[in-house]
Amino acid sequence: MAELTAGRLLTSWQLDVPALLLVVALGGLYGWGVLRVRGRGGAWSPARTAAFVFLGLGTLVVATMSSLAVYDHVLFWPAAVQNILLDLVAPLGLALGDPLRLAVEALPAGGAAGVRRATTGRVFRLLTFPLVSTALVLATELTVYFTPYFATALRVGWLHELMYLHLLVAGCLFVVPVLTREETLPAWCSHPVRAALVFLDGVIDAVPGVVVMTHGTLIAGAWYLHHHPAWAPDVQQDQQVGGGAMLSIAELVALPFLLTILFQWARAERVQTAALDRRLDEQLAVATPPAPPSPSPSASASAAVPAPAPAAERVRPWWETEDNEVATRIRRQHGEP
Repeated sequence: MAELTAGRLLTSWQLDVPALLLVVALGGLYGWGVLRVRGRGGAWSPARTAAFVFLGLGTLVVATMSSLAVYDHVLFWPAAVQNILLDLVAPLGLALGDPLRLAVEALPAGGAAGVRRATTGRVFRLLTFPLVSTALVLATELTVYFTPYFATALRVGWLHELMYLHLLVAGCLFVVPVLTREETLPAWCSHPVRAALVFLDGVIDAVPGVVVMTHGTLIAGAWYLHHHPAWAPDVQQDQQVGGGAMLSIAELVALPFLLTILFQWARAERVQTAALDRRLDEQLAVATPPAPPSPSPSASASAAVPAPAPAAERVRPWWETEDNEVATRIRRQHGEP
């Protein structure tokens, strides 16, 4: 193969039919959903659509059809970058598009109910349980590189495509529920807990890159030694570059992932506070006694001594009556149980 230069890194492309069919199917279904929601008079954020198309589907195209795919059979580092894009970056883009909520809003009542049942079912909840999905992502990366899986996929085309799909699904099982489907998560998985889980996941995602970069044994060594081009760096150095790229991308992805969770947390707090304020206003309106009527000019003079006014009903502060995180924190600050 021709030497991989900066120019060829940008201009070398090849067609991957299975990947292209997946991209077209996902993009077509998503576009249909957006048009259907808007046709019903609803709204769908253009930012979500852009994230799904450019960061999600765009990453799929780059990973499977760009120069990374052209050179992944002769150099290890393009294959390593491919896999980390499919495992971390593409799932983040797809999740930011919130495709499951779009499906619920776009499908008829029966279809929407089916999506809800599927995403709240026992199997889905088990696979997307945060600790389980994190372990699946880590296990997938380690299985790819430290078993015959990767070396066999380089020789067998259909297994290579299956490996792409395996990496993508494993990443989506963690990212999609954490960002978009709160009802599939345990009750204790609040926004602070999710932020901590994302931070922990960022640390765990760095493990495969570190292991690959420092591993003394060549990964798929027989294949890469046999296909090693004369212009390429040493095979061991190539593997170190690939591990460093995996580590760098994993840490870069962790930051926007964490920032997204923090943004959702702040937005949820604003919505909750506004709802509590509205309820407090409604309670005050109900508890305020009506103004007494003006005395009639023909009223008897014997009624000079007015009857004692009924005591106004005490309105308890909202943090004493509500059962949520904000109210609990305020009660603790006041020393209340």
